Amino acid sequence: MPSVGAHPQHNTVRLQLRQNLIFNDMAQADWADLEPLLEIADYNKGSPLVQQGHSAMEQFFILDGILKRVVSNAEGKEMILRFAAETDMDTSYAAWRLGTPMPYSIVAVTKVCAAKLSMQHWVDFIECHAAVKARFEYEVMRLMSEVMAHTITLHLLDAPGRLSRFMRKHPELAARIPKKELAAYLNLTPETLSRLNRRPGTS
Repeated sequence: MPSVGAHPQHNTVRLQLRQNLIFNDMAQADWADLEPLLEIADYNKGSPLVQQGHSAMEQFFILDGILKRVVSNAEGKEMILRFAAETDMDTSYAAWRLGTPMPYSIVAVTKVCAAKLSMQHWVDFIECHAAVKARFEYEVMRLMSEVMAHTITLHLLDAPGRLSRFMRKHPELAARIPKKELAAYLNLTPETLSRLNRRPGTS
């Protein structure tokens, strides 16, 4: 996997990284410390980036495509916890800090290009860059809150309400996520999702 500087489209990659919510106002000196640590990786649709139950942990910054965070039980039943796309990230940070195996998998929903580094390298970096650490840890807490709100939504809202909330919260993703994946996220059958999408007022 190439570094940022060795990537054939390094100028584009640098621009995409600087648009990430963690980096968009990062100081140039901080960026000079971080860039050599990053690798650029491509993943095919359905490829796992990290796997539930494993101890190998990494930090990902999405350049192109969509990721999902998903948890499964021993019988193989899955629950999608969140989606993330360009300018967003996904992380193993909480498990790393707690010293526990990964509680979920991170999987490519579409073809994905991401900048990544090991959790050890990322933690070492943010420990030396307080402003980046504060922004990152705030975002980790926001993601945890988002996952909790989604789980509550599955229990409290009916099917039209769940779809309406998703369309309101994530309009930029609605047309990009495969219908089967979106139905699973909303705990609907694909047929129910298609029927709801045909109702007047659904966009």
